[in-house]
Amino acid sequence: MAAARFVWIDNSLRPAKEAVVPFLSAGMQYGFSVFEGIRCYETDQGPAVFRMQEHVDRLLDSAHIVGFRELPVSAEQVTKAINQTIAANEFSSCYIRPMIYLDGAMSLTVEAGQPRFVVATWEWKTFLGAEAKERGIRANIASFTRLHPNIMMTKAKVSGNYVSSILAKTESQRAGFDEAIMLGPDGYVAECTGENLFIVRNIAGNKVISTSPRAGILEGITRDTLIILAHDLGYAVVEEPISRDQLYVADEVFVCGTAAEVVALREIDFRVIGDGKAGAVTRALQQEFDSLVSGRHARSAEWLAPVPALNAAAVKG
Repeated sequence: MAAARFVWIDNSLRPAKEAVVPFLSAGMQYGFSVFEGIRCYETDQGPAVFRMQEHVDRLLDSAHIVGFRELPVSAEQVTKAINQTIAANEFSSCYIRPMIYLDGAMSLTVEAGQPRFVVATWEWKTFLGAEAKERGIRANIASFTRLHPNIMMTKAKVSGNYVSSILAKTESQRAGFDEAIMLGPDGYVAECTGENLFIVRNIAGNKVISTSPRAGILEGITRDTLIILAHDLGYAVVEEPISRDQLYVADEVFVCGTAAEVVALREIDFRVIGDGKAGAVTRALQQEFDSLVSGRHARSAEWLAPVPALNAAAVKG
């Protein structure tokens, strides 16, 4: 796996060794930063970023939600920085992590610090393991609850929000599972530690897909993509509360996210789901998604943004 040679810091590319965060900063000390997880895919026309605009918009929305008033970058500048960082590292496919963090502000107010903008890229082939897509994974219900919307903003992708995800996933993996499912404060299924969740039930001869309501979850861009692809395939998709026991009796359960892509849950809390492997709906959506991000789908042109050549003037150091 090739290591990144460059990162973007503030307004230019820098050597990767300069990718450091000041120790005395709210971003480091208190997790006060917002970020995005984005993927660049290899296509026949070269590297292309999946749903770039939506990810950039959500990054800036997250910054607005947590209270940044003046940002060091615009949407256009974020897009340029992402493209330049990919091109400088000569990645044909990679994971992309743009971030806006609060430098300083040890007095716990946004105005006391300075927002800083950085972009990192790396090769990340499989987030949940090489066999996850084919076999599905095992999950359990976490003892940790998804954050209440009045405790932390659920629509912002805030670094500090992921402490509970780390605790939940670590607990699950130490217990022998691959992933954790987090319930919301109301006791209904919210999402996994880094993925949104769907169930499939056969109702009156029709396969119906259900997913948790948007109010208490991070509205994943991959989630939105799968809802659209499912509609294209003729499936009904319903947003409704999902109880823990509904997971156990579902015909299929699958999760999705930028890092995980589309993966089945073959077992939850030691209960086999369906046939114990990825079902027909999950397989169909996996195939549609793979076709989409590789540039071979009818919607690829709409959702894939080709990466322009490197602007050498952006490189410093």
